[in-house]
Amino acid sequence: MQGRVLIVAGSDSGGGAGIQADIKTVTALGGYAMTAITALTAQTTEGLYGVEGVDPAFIQQQMRVTLDDLGADCIKTGMLHSIEVIEAVAEVLAEVPDIPVVVDPVMVAQSGANLLEPDAVRSLLRSLLPHATLLTPNLPEAERLTGMEVSDIDAAQHTAHALLTLGVPAALVKGGHLTGDALIDLLATEAELEHFTDPRIPTDQTHGTGCTLASAVATGLAQGHDLRSAVVRARAYLRGALAHAPGVGRGQGPVNHAWAIPRFDG
Repeated sequence: MQGRVLIVAGSDSGGGAGIQADIKTVTALGGYAMTAITALTAQTTEGLYGVEGVDPAFIQQQMRVTLDDLGADCIKTGMLHSIEVIEAVAEVLAEVPDIPVVVDPVMVAQSGANLLEPDAVRSLLRSLLPHATLLTPNLPEAERLTGMEVSDIDAAQHTAHALLTLGVPAALVKGGHLTGDALIDLLATEAELEHFTDPRIPTDQTHGTGCTLASAVATGLAQGHDLRSAVVRARAYLRGALAHAPGVGRGQGPVNHAWAIPRFDG
């Protein structure tokens, strides 16, 4: 087990996204997962039914005691649903500037439910992004962060460049919301804009894909991979998880986080 990843995110009672997906991903890739839970959700493959936020001071306490005792090689943030939570998390991140941070700007659940208060986007931009090593928005999130509309790959490229002007050194723009047989993700840095293109996997079992990809990249960074190799491995892991989705639940089901782990039969 190599690479300590502290995950600061919300819980998904259905197990497909959020903290649950993060822990499974980090573990499957050989890392050690730690958590600071920001919210509890009543959530299934069919939708989001309720959210209970955690006191921001207690979120900070979870982060600080974990960092003090176990330390971290990378921090990954997910659902930070309010201004108070964003600013509380950013305050702790400022205390550990040498630890890389992967920011997954979770705004909307796959069911369409809002996971970020409308007035919190400005706080996300001002308080959290300055601490990010990598930002991992999907296209709707990238649109909301930049104010740009994305309808095709050319617009996605412009948006990827625009994200860098927000103060992050790198952005991985996920292209799953575009149409077409090919799925194209974009990794933007100041040095280049790289396209990662693969055949689209025909499945609607995609609950938690964003959490999974961000946590997979965070695990790679925690294990000493450079950014590009961490992204390449994370994408390969997620594609395998999509291809082996278990098909559980009545709605948009989760991926199979354990697809690459040998089964133990005792």
